[in-house]
Amino acid sequence: MSLTIQSAERSNAGPIGTEPGKTRSTRRFMAGVSGLAVAVALVGLGSVLRSNASFAEQNVARQMAEQRITFKPAETLTPDERDTPCLVRYAGRALTTGAQAECYANHFIGNHLKKVADGRTYSEMRAVQTELRERLTRAQAANDPGVGDLQRELAEITGKRQTLFEGETVRGLLLTSYGFGTLGSKADQGATVAFAASAVVLLLSLLVLVWARIRS
Repeated sequence: MSLTIQSAERSNAGPIGTEPGKTRSTRRFMAGVSGLAVAVALVGLGSVLRSNASFAEQNVARQMAEQRITFKPAETLTPDERDTPCLVRYAGRALTTGAQAECYANHFIGNHLKKVADGRTYSEMRAVQTELRERLTRAQAANDPGVGDLQRELAEITGKRQTLFEGETVRGLLLTSYGFGTLGSKADQGATVAFAASAVVLLLSLLVLVWARIRS
């Protein structure tokens, strides 16, 4: 009977040579080390994101500087332009950022393009131009006296279409720069979050390691 009781006691006590306190201390130590590894990984992630953000910002600024675009001075803004907050805010300033590119593309170029051909786009003006050319060809074949009027109208439509082409091209390039600038801003925000999370994880890991040392 005594042998049976002693055997049961040994079974409940766990494996021979194992101390529960040391086991918990080892687990705390491993958790702390793992936390330090996570903190280092977060610092690396934050550094990569911050580097990408810096690259995007510098690249956008360089491209905008090469275009040498400047917002209209405040005193030359039209009443419609004065109703656009960003045009008033950036008045007279050189265009160097993604936010400025978006403002100039949508609220300056975009609004002016709507007035060129009653809101029609470059691609929509193609049908108008084609129709006028066909009418002019028929009029010339029939010696129509209205040939001169059609030629002037065609020249006007061609000029408007060229203006729309140039404006929409510049607007597209500016919006592309705006997209890169936005990605750079998001990357910078992600880097800030990664660094903050790294600091929190690092602090918690150090506390766990200290606690494991004390309990050991």
